[in-house]
Amino acid sequence: MRHTNIFEERRAVRFFDKNADLPPERLKAIIDLAVLAPSAFNLQPWEIIAVRSAEAKQLLADNAGGQQKILDAPVTLILIGNREGYDLSNPVWEEARGIFKEEAGFNAAVQSARSLYGTSPERKIKFAESNAGLLAMSIMYAAAYLGVDSHPMSGIDFDGIKKAFNIGEGKAVVMLISLGYIDPDHPLALRRPRRQYDDIVTEV
Repeated sequence: MRHTNIFEERRAVRFFDKNADLPPERLKAIIDLAVLAPSAFNLQPWEIIAVRSAEAKQLLADNAGGQQKILDAPVTLILIGNREGYDLSNPVWEEARGIFKEEAGFNAAVQSARSLYGTSPERKIKFAESNAGLLAMSIMYAAAYLGVDSHPMSGIDFDGIKKAFNIGEGKAVVMLISLGYIDPDHPLALRRPRRQYDDIVTEV
């Protein structure tokens, strides 16, 4: 797919070909491209669990309303946002330290991130979910670029998935993304209309 067509041709695929595998190297290529997504202070407060095995798929489906696409797709990603990712414990800060000529500038950046994102539960949630959301869309476009279909899901048991997959404190399940190839027996319906600039933009 030519990159100029990604926006037009990317679709949310509801039915996956359960006999079509997604090779590990193709999944790695998708993720390594997708992580070029922006994030606050470049902190990249995200993690991914790639669900591949039949047992893990069933466990995930059981906590996601039994959605068949999870069982049929070769892999479904659990996107996790780190609500504490602004903290100095994030290893990305060490890489960032070299950007600053003086330690005072580095410390000011760390404090600024804490003030912006760590002063209330609401800010922590916003930090984790907005950044993981940027990665999620980037994953779907990277997949489309590499000829792989996708489907995002948020109608899931977030707490159930967190418990089932032993996701630690301070981290939140943000969404799922199934990856694979469309089932040829279930062609896509026509894309439904999207609201345009004049419908959604207010100039001030």
